[in-house]
Amino acid sequence: MSLYYLFNLVANPNVTNVQAYISLNMSDQETLESESPTVVENPTAGFTEALNLIMERLASLESRIDSSHNVHVHSTPSAPKKNIKKKYNKPGDVFLGTIHRLDRPTSGIVLYARTSKALSRMNEQFREKKVQKTYWAVVDNAPPNSSGTLDNHLQKNQKQNKSYVTKTDGGKHAVLEYKLIKKLDNFYHLEIKPKTGRHHQIRVQLANIGCIIKGDLKYGARRSNKDASIHLLAQKLEFIHPVKKEPITITAPAPKDSVWEACS
Repeated sequence: MSLYYLFNLVANPNVTNVQAYISLNMSDQETLESESPTVVENPTAGFTEALNLIMERLASLESRIDSSHNVHVHSTPSAPKKNIKKKYNKPGDVFLGTIHRLDRPTSGIVLYARTSKALSRMNEQFREKKVQKTYWAVVDNAPPNSSGTLDNHLQKNQKQNKSYVTKTDGGKHAVLEYKLIKKLDNFYHLEIKPKTGRHHQIRVQLANIGCIIKGDLKYGARRSNKDASIHLLAQKLEFIHPVKKEPITITAPAPKDSVWEACS
């Protein structure tokens, strides 16, 4: 088993277990047999693992528990590591490489690699834009069209940890496709397929057309959500398994609240 993924669900105030994690159904023996041994050592392998360890340490610094709302707003892979160690009786430390991340208040899928080789191959798929990401968002206004493409340049303000749409040089190109799924009583349910991966891309691009995500105070929402989340869900990931070379589709359930339930 070389991949691992999480449904990084932002909890309601009365929910204590905010994550469900599931491994791909693939044994360690299958992984070893399907991955041919490498004769020449990869000189960057040690660097990759060291870099991943640094990233995990940085992620641990971001881990927070909001005691006032009982919300786990960012998680390190400690829970799945313990699960893997117990399930497969692994001695020593368990390798679990972070492939990508979500904004703290965003819910949905987080993908991890069980081996350094899987991490390298999945990073390559993300770099080459071979991974199809689908998000759901609940916004306060209808978009100008039932479907369309947003094409902007974004500039990040480091001090504010916030991005802005800009027409000046220096901004990073950002593209996403959106589709109106459903009109709710007071909100609108959108499906978003980002074609680039920029800082707060979906949040700032939607806000730029007047479609502010519910609860997203940073980008103009009038009210926060009680659990400090925003109504943005990393709902689906589609990619090729780095070892078996089979197409994989992972979907995440929406958090349990009345607005998300109205989207179904």
